[in-house]
Amino acid sequence: MKKTNALFNKISSIYGLFFNIQVKNFTTIFNNIKDELNLSDYNNIIDIGCGTGALCNVLHDTGLSVTGIDPAKGMIDIANKKSENKEIKFMEANVLTKLPFEDKSFDVSISSFVAHGLNKNERQILYEEMARVTRHLVVIYDYNEHREPITDIMEWLEGGDYFNFIKVIKHELNEKFGDIKIIRANKRSNLYVAEL
Repeated sequence: MKKTNALFNKISSIYGLFFNIQVKNFTTIFNNIKDELNLSDYNNIIDIGCGTGALCNVLHDTGLSVTGIDPAKGMIDIANKKSENKEIKFMEANVLTKLPFEDKSFDVSISSFVAHGLNKNERQILYEEMARVTRHLVVIYDYNEHREPITDIMEWLEGGDYFNFIKVIKHELNEKFGDIKIIRANKRSNLYVAEL
């Protein structure tokens, strides 16, 4: 995991360049699925692996109080510099070493494109921590089984567990949370939603 954090610290400034594109993409997705997942019914949310804060920004615009955490200090530094994020709380924290929050601190927890980069044991820790700090909904937003060659190449270079992840995600989440709701975000990604 330290290797991954170092990588994301190095590329955080590049991620920052795509902030507005990411905000637009997340806005479109959450507008398209609001009949299936309406987050405006909740008060607060934690974004685990928030990167530069694009998803946090979109969630905040729905009226939620948002906390974003990421283990890469470079990502948090850029998130804090974005004027659009001034009302969002960002913290450097690692879900794999226990989050600095009390049990059931948040109505909803979300993690976007984090789980596929973790190995099976690390994903179990992610799921446990999300369940621990959450009162109502756990949302994993990540790849589905519809692969794309460029993504395969990028994920191979990153060295995560992407290839296994897309085979086992539904089973892992059903095993951990019971029946999960799967909402298609776009052709290559889903939101996997667990009610607690």
